[in-house]
Amino acid sequence: MVNYIWVFMTIIGLVFAGVNGTMDEVNEAIFKGAQEAVTLCIGLISILVFWLGIMKIAETAGLLEKLARLFRPIITRLFPEVPANHPAVGYILSNMMANTFGLGNAATPLGIKAMEELKALNGGKDTVSRSMITFLAINTSSITLIPTTVIAIRITYDSASPTEIVGPTLIATMISAIAAILIDRYFYYRRSRKG
Repeated sequence: MVNYIWVFMTIIGLVFAGVNGTMDEVNEAIFKGAQEAVTLCIGLISILVFWLGIMKIAETAGLLEKLARLFRPIITRLFPEVPANHPAVGYILSNMMANTFGLGNAATPLGIKAMEELKALNGGKDTVSRSMITFLAINTSSITLIPTTVIAIRITYDSASPTEIVGPTLIATMISAIAAILIDRYFYYRRSRKG
């Protein structure tokens, strides 16, 4: 549906530009936008490659495994339906660590794998399980220590202080994560009382 909306908006814009005689401005905007997109992508790639390298070093050094052991009691309380040594737990923890370091692009495949494992635990059903809902809430509102992507964008556009976003981001994501968990638990317990 979204694809149809974008196609419709593009056609309307081109027709409007053709009728008003502003096709030159549209072409100029297209090329300028494409140039900015390439510049932005190169800036993002450099930051993402750096942090993915740091994550790989942390993984090789065993730091991620230690963090996973540290956070495993929290994960088992948030996901009581998931066995403690199930592969889903590892993917959930890896996804959360990637999100913590602001690596949304790296977190996405881990999140997909976690959802696949949770779906397998749910018997392959097309309806979501409690664990899948909880994971979605946590993944969407995860705590971010270093907003890598935002910092990269701010650097690309010559911000005077690109890292000043770290403090507000940490506060905002902590509030959103706590709120998501509280709301999720509220509906979880409310549903379990009815059931």
